[in-house]
Amino acid sequence: MQSGLIHAYLLDGRGRGRRIGWPEVEAWAPEQGKLWLHLDYSDPGARAWIGGAAQLDPLVADALLTEETRPRTTGIGDGLLIALRGVNLNPESQPEDMVSIRLWAEEHRVISTRKRQLLSVNDLCQQLESGRGPRNCSALVVELADLLVWRMSDTVDTFEDTIDELEDRVVAGASGSLRLDLALLRKQTITLRRYLSPQREALARLMVEKLDWIGEPERLQLREVSDRLLRHIEDIDAVRERAAVTQEELMSRISEQLNSRMYVLSIIAAIFLPLGFFTGLLGVNVGGIPGSENPRAFLIFCALLAVTVAVQLVVFRWKKWL
Repeated sequence: MQSGLIHAYLLDGRGRGRRIGWPEVEAWAPEQGKLWLHLDYSDPGARAWIGGAAQLDPLVADALLTEETRPRTTGIGDGLLIALRGVNLNPESQPEDMVSIRLWAEEHRVISTRKRQLLSVNDLCQQLESGRGPRNCSALVVELADLLVWRMSDTVDTFEDTIDELEDRVVAGASGSLRLDLALLRKQTITLRRYLSPQREALARLMVEKLDWIGEPERLQLREVSDRLLRHIEDIDAVRERAAVTQEELMSRISEQLNSRMYVLSIIAAIFLPLGFFTGLLGVNVGGIPGSENPRAFLIFCALLAVTVAVQLVVFRWKKWL
């Protein structure tokens, strides 16, 4: 990568792309073929080129270089300003920490910028190098959106497998780190859902943009991509609801266990309450305590305590407290 250029491809119109460098990029003309540039917007060289030599509208240049963005599609003249997000599949990263990519698409040129790596972009590069890639700029934008959605499938499947496992653990009576695992899963699904809804709106907006260089096949593919994204959103909503129900069931089981233990402690306290009263009363160190001179008084007293316990148990049984 030189001066912020991650890669640049010149499309041949038959599904193959030829990788080129900065000199060819600067000398490019639309007659040579469709051009795709992928830049690191955090690099000073890329920022300078986008703000100057790229000859972009200042609004477009600012959008390609902005740090924070949310999925959207905006038509500006004969071009499209698009912001999309993909699942973060980089090592030691969380999937819900989505990676954004910004695109300026014209009939003959596509400029995309990012800061962190996106595996979907690498997939698109492999398609171009193997001759199975898009043939024009509109197909390139649609294919990239398609790959972003496809890459989400594994993450959604992982969420479903996780909630299945957590539900089984709740049914089996295991506790351990269940509450933390459920809370983490809910946080991940909520965060991911937050970005997928506007992304579907961005794809829907892209479908209805009336630009001559976007053909009917690309619009049909966009419709399929949007439908697949909707299924992912519905699956994520289902996982989130199942996680909420599972968390409620876990809290209910914990509450039942606590109530059961408190009930046992209450019964024990009720049994020993009169016994403690009697022993405390007869343990007063004053004159006139009954049986103080009788050698069998202790045995008689123990027998009275046993009878008291038996009477209590009978009463508890009658009241159905046991």
